Amino acid sequence: MPADDPRDELRTCDDDDPPAPARAPDAVLPQAGPGRRGFELTPRDLRQDPLSGRTVAIAPARAKRPGLDRPTIPEPTQAEFDECPFCEGREDRTPPETYAVGAPDRPPNTPGWQVRVVPNLYPALERQEVVVHTPRHARSLDELEEAEMKAVASVLFARRRAAQAEGFAYVQVVLNEGRIAGSTLPHSHSQLFWLREPPPAVLEELPRLEQGRCGVCEVLQDESLEIALRGDVTAFSSPAGRAPYELVIAPRQHAAEPAEPDLVDAALLLRDAIRRLHDVEGPVPLNAWLHTGGHWHLELVPRLTVFAGLELGAGIYVNSLPPEEAARRLRA
Repeated sequence: MPADDPRDELRTCDDDDPPAPARAPDAVLPQAGPGRRGFELTPRDLRQDPLSGRTVAIAPARAKRPGLDRPTIPEPTQAEFDECPFCEGREDRTPPETYAVGAPDRPPNTPGWQVRVVPNLYPALERQEVVVHTPRHARSLDELEEAEMKAVASVLFARRRAAQAEGFAYVQVVLNEGRIAGSTLPHSHSQLFWLREPPPAVLEELPRLEQGRCGVCEVLQDESLEIALRGDVTAFSSPAGRAPYELVIAPRQHAAEPAEPDLVDAALLLRDAIRRLHDVEGPVPLNAWLHTGGHWHLELVPRLTVFAGLELGAGIYVNSLPPEEAARRLRA
């Protein structure tokens, strides 16, 4: 019998392309043996995400690869506090506000606000706003009190309405925490992109919806993925998440647009989900966004892995943590 090809070992340890026997989803791979350095090889669990249609390989063995550094958010420094343009009393360091919640007699661009909206100094698209969540220097959404979180959700609802009144077709709400996730200022804030047309992620759903298939409604039937519930809104582990602990927050009733009370409940569940994530993994970078149209929902993607050649080139994502296990850990 010919000796094992050493290149198979290298591919198993270091490359996105597994040895030939593993390429079939139902492959039965040999366990540890001569020439394999004691490594166990396990079949890949290939899943298709019912929300997006993307393909994800659930491969727990990938978490054991050597040399993996887990992304974290560094501890704050005094300079961070001293230089933050979003803290109360530094309103002159941002563009003039477009919207704010505060005392009725408060003049614009002065202290005394609760939530503040300003144009982005470096817009990527035609219209882009920054929503500063709190006047105090909170670094993450998980630090916001319930009243603060409710105020943020109400502002997001109001700005989406304002954009629609001006003829914009869609508002993409995004939250980035940590430099790896795209945030350059560590004061809790979100961003609003006012779009003339619905984005590709929304349009790609339409064929499935036209066939009478709603991925969110399907996933809501799986209780093993459920994490938390508030009112009619549920937080659940994505059944085919691109990264460990990826989750979705959605109402049980199918609706394309959120009512304000449901958006408030979803925002509070998002804050609580980030708290649960930090309890399990520490302060990790993350992205979250609001998806409307079809069955509206929030998505949260912790940036615990790096998307490499397989993900970017083939559109096949590799997740080292089974979603059911992620839900169990976040429920605990």
